[in-house]
Amino acid sequence: MTLCRYHVAVAVLFVACVATSSFHANPVQASQQSRDEQLIREARARSNAAIRAHDPAAMARLWMDDVHVVRSTGAQVAGRESNQQRMAQQFATRPDTIYVREPSAIDVYLPWAMASERGEWTGRWTEPDGTVDMAGTYMAQWRRIDGVWLIQAELYVPTRCSGSKYCSQRP
Repeated sequence: MTLCRYHVAVAVLFVACVATSSFHANPVQASQQSRDEQLIREARARSNAAIRAHDPAAMARLWMDDVHVVRSTGAQVAGRESNQQRMAQQFATRPDTIYVREPSAIDVYLPWAMASERGEWTGRWTEPDGTVDMAGTYMAQWRRIDGVWLIQAELYVPTRCSGSKYCSQRP
C-alpha cells in the first residue's frame, strides 16, 4: 500500500511539473504578453483622458474602423465615424459627461494578436432633475494592427444607477 501511494505521488508530481513547465515554457512569450497588457492599459488611460477632455477625435484614434459598441442602454453603434459623432453629440447635450473605465483583467492571445479587457465603468452627468451616477461592468475586444492595439468592440452593462428619474426606465 505504501509503495502504491509513492507511485501515485510521483505520478502526480510528474504531471504537475509537466503542466507547470508547459504554461511557463516560453519566457519570451510571457514577456510579450506583459508588454502588450501594459500597452492596452496605457491605451485605456488615453481613452479615459480623451473622455475627460471631451475629445471624440482622440477617442476615435483608439478604435478600429469597424468598431462596434453596445451602450449601457442596449443601443448598438457600429463604425468609428458613427461612434465619434455619437460621443460629440453626447458631450454637446450633456457638457459635464464623464466616463471612466478601470480594467480588472486583460488577457492577451498572441497568436491572433487579440486581447480581452474586463472591468468596471462609471458614468456621471447632469439631467434636469439631478445628477446621474451610473456604474457597471464592461468588456472590450482589442486587436493589434500594425503593432498598435485598437478596440474592435466594447460592451457596457449597467449594474447601478442613482440620482435622477433617468435611472427609472431604460432610455
